[in-house]
Amino acid sequence: MSPQALHRLLRVALERVVLVLMTSLAVIVVAGVVFRKAGASLVWYDEVASIVLVWLTYYGACLAALDRAHIGVPNLARAAGPGLRRILGLLRRTVIIAFFLAVAWAGWRVLQVLEGTMLVGLPWVPARLTQSVIPIGALLFIVAELVSRPGGETPQADNTAR
Repeated sequence: MSPQALHRLLRVALERVVLVLMTSLAVIVVAGVVFRKAGASLVWYDEVASIVLVWLTYYGACLAALDRAHIGVPNLARAAGPGLRRILGLLRRTVIIAFFLAVAWAGWRVLQVLEGTMLVGLPWVPARLTQSVIPIGALLFIVAELVSRPGGETPQADNTAR
């Protein structure tokens, strides 16, 4: 699969996941408010809303990584010569990948610790399921970093869709 095809596939998948998560969070919050106003608070509302917000943050960050839309110092890179720019880009990519490999490893360790633990508000939902976003999100961020283009440019095929 070409990098452009992988970029496009990852973008579509992440956009759909983020859309579902945003919609779910809105529905959960509105339901929580309505039930609370009716005097019948939902016991699971706070816990599930927090989990969906975390998932939205992780997957949204991966989506932003595809376009290198995270905070950076573009003027520093522009001021550097072409040789230094390549070195800085390689250093940047190496540090990001190393960091998210560490996050994925730590997330995997968290999943091992949570073996057999269930959510408080929804005791039939394993805590490992909710926390799986840590290693999965970290690995997706690495993939997004690898298929994104230097300077935040997206593959030509994606520019027509915007």
